[in-house]
Amino acid sequence: MHENSTPDDTTTTTLYRAAAAAADGPPALRLPFDATGLTETPISTERLVLRPLEASDAPDVFEYQRIPEVLTYVPWPLRERADAYAHTAKRAAARVLAGDGDYFVLAMTLPGTPSVEDGARDRVIGDIMVRVSSAKHAQFELGWIVHPDFQGKGYAREAASAIRDFVFATLHPHRIQAFLDARNDASAALCERLGMRREATILEEQFNDGEWQDTALYGVLRREWAAARG
Repeated sequence: MHENSTPDDTTTTTLYRAAAAAADGPPALRLPFDATGLTETPISTERLVLRPLEASDAPDVFEYQRIPEVLTYVPWPLRERADAYAHTAKRAAARVLAGDGDYFVLAMTLPGTPSVEDGARDRVIGDIMVRVSSAKHAQFELGWIVHPDFQGKGYAREAASAIRDFVFATLHPHRIQAFLDARNDASAALCERLGMRREATILEEQFNDGEWQDTALYGVLRREWAAARG
């Protein structure tokens, strides 16, 4: 198990250099990894605090999970409140990365903005998922969602950039990728800002909302990420 903490500047520089030096070597994932440690040592960005999703976040998550326009690009059904709360509890319980398909979800909390049902808690304005695509080939997947009221303010980029850096520096994947609805121009633009390239369009890859939908695949390699960090 590895310490779950946000590296300081000196440690980060060392990790970047190590990543660049080892980027073309064989798979060297640092698994297993338990994201529970990020509860005590969350990842802080300029405006956000990213910590593991909790079942008690369900009221805030429901605020964006129930909006049809949000679900246009997310393969979730429109759930009633009870089912949505159960779904959030299931996602919150996933904490350990050990093999293919394992994932954890971090809540994007906005300090100073109260939760919809508990003014003493910071509001969850979105969440970001980290999933093991292939342990054998050292590949991870990122996915994100943000409440529409908080879109267009750079929060998704801020959170995704921090998680991308954390995953590369801490878990040592060879590659990070993202799969998104090919119509989702906002997420496509975010992928490009994260240094990811569009590598493929998978035609009619999923059947959602009564129609076949194309999937766009974006990816970035660890050596590319390290090089961009100098």
